[in-house]
Amino acid sequence: MNIDIRLHKEDLPEQLMLSDNIAIDCEFMGLNVERDNLCLVQISTGKNDAHIIQLNRDTYNAPNLKKILINKKISKIFHYARADLLFIKKYLEIDVENIDCTKIMSKLARSYSDKHGLKDLIKEFVGVEISKNLQSSDFGGKLSDKQLQYCAKDVIYLHQIHNCLMNILKREKRDILYKDAIKFISSRVNLDLAAFTSDIWSH
Repeated sequence: MNIDIRLHKEDLPEQLMLSDNIAIDCEFMGLNVERDNLCLVQISTGKNDAHIIQLNRDTYNAPNLKKILINKKISKIFHYARADLLFIKKYLEIDVENIDCTKIMSKLARSYSDKHGLKDLIKEFVGVEISKNLQSSDFGGKLSDKQLQYCAKDVIYLHQIHNCLMNILKREKRDILYKDAIKFISSRVNLDLAAFTSDIWSH
């Protein structure tokens, strides 16, 4: 598969036109939001394209990217939105609007499985095996071709996965449950920022 990968420094080009339904993923220097910086934001329109924004980690000045993320008219598909939204809120200082999360969708739709990672969903719904070996690589410096390919593959399949999962949710009459659950995502991110990372609903 040929992927149209475009690397943008600091921000998206102002004249770039994207669709009103995009997939998004992020890369960080680690998983501690207080210590590890947000490095990259990847966006795909679902047409084998990937726009990879390498952020300026001194300023995080990316007005064109931020405009898209806060636009309520643009639907945004994440996988494990909780982590991406946490880093976006911390470093870009915005709340992303109009969100779907394929990990939450999978946990509600695929009760026949306990594997809800992106690699597992791509294998089941797209029939493609991807490698996650570069998941823990250094995204803070110059990016290799292999890193760019890895970043692209984290977003180009999300539209197809989203559609398959939504079909299951509707068939199993769990779509309303999902829509109610995803409303909590912004509160979950705020709890994470406030250091309440455990399940507050547990005994």
